Amino acid sequence: MAKVLVVEDEVAIADAVVYALQSEGFEADRCVLGRDVSLKVRAGGIDVVVLDVGLPDMSGFDVCRDLRRFSDVPVIFLTARTDEIDRVIGLELGADDYVAKPFSPRELVARVRARLRRTRGPAREAWRQVGVFEIDDDGHRIRYRGEMLELTRYEFALLGALLHRPGAILSRSQLMDQCWTDAGDSSDRTVDTHVKTLRAKLRQVSGDDDPIRTHRGVGYSVVT
Repeated sequence: MAKVLVVEDEVAIADAVVYALQSEGFEADRCVLGRDVSLKVRAGGIDVVVLDVGLPDMSGFDVCRDLRRFSDVPVIFLTARTDEIDRVIGLELGADDYVAKPFSPRELVARVRARLRRTRGPAREAWRQVGVFEIDDDGHRIRYRGEMLELTRYEFALLGALLHRPGAILSRSQLMDQCWTDAGDSSDRTVDTHVKTLRAKLRQVSGDDDPIRTHRGVGYSVVT
């Protein structure tokens, strides 16, 4: 069941949208404040965000801009603003659709369903979930707790090798064989150095967690 986050401060509109979504088999959650949106999306499980532009605490444009720093979740703007410049701004910020008030809840549900069909196509299937990680092997991309990691070639290869066998301990020699094409350019110290830089990038996302485990005298594993 797809889950839609409805971000709308007008109770009557929010209730109508939530009811229409639930009637069509969707799970719907609602929040009023823009600052809560990123927290809910980072927590996972949100498939589409229906986002009002005029929120009590901040602009929906700012919310969308913040979301696009770490997530590609589809965003449908729901707003009373009908000027072309507002639509252009919203789409340039990364929104996927724009619905002007007054609107038909059934039309909005149809737009949500159409957006899900597009995002659940082959491009989305490239991502493989591994606990709190998502990995796209062909695209050489890894997300951690919903946020894209900026990784070098060898950092991606190292973390990818660990994620292909979560919980398993891989020795430094195994990691060198899998991640470095020229073993002469690598050493135990090279692996340790790349683990250190990986940990620093993971701490930037979630400072309290260290999913990479060191097994002294043996090697490394990842806990997902």
